[in-house]
Amino acid sequence: MKKIKSILFLVIPLALMIQGCTKDLDTEPEVELTLDELLEQDPDAVTGILSRLYASFALSGPDGAGSSDIDDDAGESPFLRGIVNLQDFTADALKNRWGDDGLDQLTTASDWDENNKFFRYLYNRIYYTIPQANNLLLVLSAVDLENKDQIEGEVRFIRALAYYYLIDCFGKGVLATEENYGTSDPLPEVDRLELFNYVENELSEVIDLLPDTNEYGRANKSVARMLMAKLYMNAGVYTGTEMFDEAVPLISKVINEGGYSLDEDFVSIFSGDNYLSSEIIFPLIADADISQSYGNTTYIVNGSLGTETMTLSDFGAEEGWSGHRATKAWYGLYNDGDLENSTDDRAKLFWTEGHNYEMTDYKAWTDGFPSVKFRNTFYYSDSNPTTFSSTDFPLFRLADAYLMYAECAVRGASGADMGTALTYVNAVRNRSHASSVTQSDLTLDFILDERGRELNFEGHRRSDLIRFGKFTGNSYLWPWKGNTLNGTSIPETYKLFPIPLTALEANENLTQNPGY
Repeated sequence: MKKIKSILFLVIPLALMIQGCTKDLDTEPEVELTLDELLEQDPDAVTGILSRLYASFALSGPDGAGSSDIDDDAGESPFLRGIVNLQDFTADALKNRWGDDGLDQLTTASDWDENNKFFRYLYNRIYYTIPQANNLLLVLSAVDLENKDQIEGEVRFIRALAYYYLIDCFGKGVLATEENYGTSDPLPEVDRLELFNYVENELSEVIDLLPDTNEYGRANKSVARMLMAKLYMNAGVYTGTEMFDEAVPLISKVINEGGYSLDEDFVSIFSGDNYLSSEIIFPLIADADISQSYGNTTYIVNGSLGTETMTLSDFGAEEGWSGHRATKAWYGLYNDGDLENSTDDRAKLFWTEGHNYEMTDYKAWTDGFPSVKFRNTFYYSDSNPTTFSSTDFPLFRLADAYLMYAECAVRGASGADMGTALTYVNAVRNRSHASSVTQSDLTLDFILDERGRELNFEGHRRSDLIRFGKFTGNSYLWPWKGNTLNGTSIPETYKLFPIPLTALEANENLTQNPGY
């Protein structure tokens, strides 16, 4: 049983009734009872509200899979679905064939504009979660509560995580906090550097507020350190000043003090009972019974299965949507694409039967190999197929920390040791029965490829390619980049997504990103 409390959709909401992405940031919450009154009736109410705030990254709304917190499609708009769409389908490894309005532009990295609904979905989700956190922080400041500092730290972490995706994907926005809550005038635009500095300062304080360990699915010191390390890993992109030196001690503490260890079997990390994992640092929780969503790992599992070529029950699913396939840019990383003769367990997680190695047509289900890395079957016990997934999404895990450390070492960061980096990389590889490498193999190109082998479909790839200078331009081409079969150059401005038109219309202080 998962340790975090079941996500309850409270009849007495602290939620903001948000209709747009910025125009209603200051809408007064509809609260029928004060938190003091609510706590008197139910001392665990804050934990339930906090759980609901965590759930804003995976669920669509308060009344099941068909409900939505925002005025966007309940199935298409959840936060995690946005992370996958914007981080994975825009990059090299994965493509989607459905052709939904706007999705073709993501999967081909072409013709991006401010009207694309998928940019709006993520932007709106960011500015749903942030005011929710602000509101709860304001209420917490006025009450006495056991573990109040820890709960405040968790809420601030959640807000920082939402801002992190704003920094990474859009580069600017408004800085909504509990301090400017209730302001009637539209908030001013802030740039990437100011947002970066804000999140950096927040996380430095949050780490001290959080416990060393916490319930599964809740933030602890290691979770906040991972987010801060990721902020520093990408600081050169975000601010123009590299901060790999600053990332090293944070990553080292996660590795040495977090109490995590690599799971023995790679597949177990992506199975329906992965809450038993010793490796997952921070998950986005899914449950086929109590937290149903078309936007959590249901999207990943069902979207990667198709009845035409696969048996759904083998992967714990009742539905197959015939949508997502990997390209040779991913499976070509294993033994030069000779998957059958690769010793790497990760190379076996592609469905090849009935599918073509080359993705000649990205809209053809049989072109490209579906990834079966994520599945809804239990690893440690028997399970039955379900319509929705119970597989948690590992947003942060130890193998990522190992590879982050190795990247810092290869980049010459102070405090990172190449011998230790080699140990970490081989631990990741050997776990999947991939051959060991030597220190001379540790180059930036190798690290990027190893991150692809280990972490693709986990919401990191676009950011990784940008950090390594491989996303825009023509230095690295992949299938259907720029809407061309063999790939073509895409403009530098694509390192940021356009600010959605709805956001620009809602706040006259916002301006469009260059190139759009």
